[in-house]
Amino acid sequence: MDTIDALFVARSREFAEQDFMVVPQDLKRAYHPRGVAWSYAQVAEKVDALANALTAAGYGFGHRIAVLLGNRPEMMVWKLALARLGVSWVPVNPDYRPAEVAYLLQDSGAGLAVASPDLAELMQAGLTASGLDVAYAEVSENTLEFPPSKRTSEKGQVTGETESSLIYTSGTTGRPKGCMLSHDYEIQMGQWYAHRGGLIDFEAGETRVYCPLPLFHVNAAILLFFAVIETGSAMIQPERFSASAWWRDIVETGATGAHYLGIVIPALMNRPPDEFEKKHKIRFAVGAGVEPTLHRPFEERFGFPLIEVWGMTEMCRMLGDYEEPRQIDTRAIGRPQPGLDVRVVDENDREVPRGTAGEMVVRHSAETPRKGAFSGYLNLPEETEKSWRGGWFHTGDTVMMDETDMVYFVDRKKNIIRRSGENIAAAEIEACLQEHPNVERVAVIAVADAMRDEEVMACVQCINNDDEAAAKELFDHCFARMTYYKAPGWLRFVPEVPVTGTQKVQKHAMFAEGEDPTEKAYDFRSLKKRS
Repeated sequence: MDTIDALFVARSREFAEQDFMVVPQDLKRAYHPRGVAWSYAQVAEKVDALANALTAAGYGFGHRIAVLLGNRPEMMVWKLALARLGVSWVPVNPDYRPAEVAYLLQDSGAGLAVASPDLAELMQAGLTASGLDVAYAEVSENTLEFPPSKRTSEKGQVTGETESSLIYTSGTTGRPKGCMLSHDYEIQMGQWYAHRGGLIDFEAGETRVYCPLPLFHVNAAILLFFAVIETGSAMIQPERFSASAWWRDIVETGATGAHYLGIVIPALMNRPPDEFEKKHKIRFAVGAGVEPTLHRPFEERFGFPLIEVWGMTEMCRMLGDYEEPRQIDTRAIGRPQPGLDVRVVDENDREVPRGTAGEMVVRHSAETPRKGAFSGYLNLPEETEKSWRGGWFHTGDTVMMDETDMVYFVDRKKNIIRRSGENIAAAEIEACLQEHPNVERVAVIAVADAMRDEEVMACVQCINNDDEAAAKELFDHCFARMTYYKAPGWLRFVPEVPVTGTQKVQKHAMFAEGEDPTEKAYDFRSLKKRS
């Protein structure tokens, strides 16, 4: 089965009455406040109805549709229905600002934009800012009427190579890049994860994975979603992570597995014991970013393994430290294996000695290096080829490999800031700040953050004012134009941003060795909240 629809139809018949999409109860939530548990058969009925309605409105093969539904389970009904029709699913981050939505619509060429009632204002503002004539529909669970397509669909048959999703991810060039993912890619991603073995255990009708991560990310919407379908398991999807609701949700929904990011672990460890944390049935949790100093204490307190993995939107085969004995006092992320070759290279793409840090590059194999990888960056063929130079995909992650082939995560390349699991391109924030009339030159860097791994810090060489009011004005400038987590948590005025003779900013020369960059900076971290 090389198409998503073929896989889903087969599994929905095989596991018809078993739970598939589960939402915990949350009486304060705008959708499904009492929770839902949809079986495979129920989801199949919803997919049938939605696919038929979209076909009747003229949407089909070769189209793209932008979908802004947050973490509603309907988000994944849309994904399955669009896959059947050969339409590409373009998920929209609900934390985007209108300008970011506008860019996504312009870059993707979406022919229809849909949004839930609570997110309709954002989508409409994005449509206005885009200047495009894109069909729009506000949708709820049972919406089956849509404005007619403004363009005819292409002639073609859905195959494994057909584009299924266009997921936007931050890159070092500033603007998010659209990663084109095929049907075959997404199926392989789920199958690779589901059949890793070791401590990762998927079992039909038994495994129920609690995942508080967003459905516009590849982690929840592709990796886990297709592992669940592949194995006839259930996916439990809350609106977002909540430390206070985590254990209650897990117990009440009967979860046996979970997904996490680094911020989840300290948040749970910092909470006092409660009645639910001793009643869970969790057998394993999969994620990334747990601090080694917290890894063992967490497992001892809560009684299940945290399995650290590495993955990215562009490469469907994840690494993982899921075989005992695990190295939980380190940042081990697993070993290469058949179907995932790994090298560690220097800036000239020469392999470095074992025990030396360098950039991780990956491929499927020497014979078929791009098998199981993304189809490319939309509208950026040069960037795609640059990423694949030398026949290896350049991840931008700094790692070290030991003599046993174990890979240890070290850091991300300097121009990417990793905040609470989000990859933030410093260049995008720099471009935004550079638009302000008080900014002469700017450098955005990452600074350590005890709660969120890293925080965004802007170092600004200003033209006029450099007081607290001016700093707040620059923060507001970013906050109004970008997703809330991208705005500078710290902002510091500097006499000069150092540059090379070719006018490239020298970030490594910003501060003296041992100097705390935040010492003279304004702290805006408490203002970085969803509006």
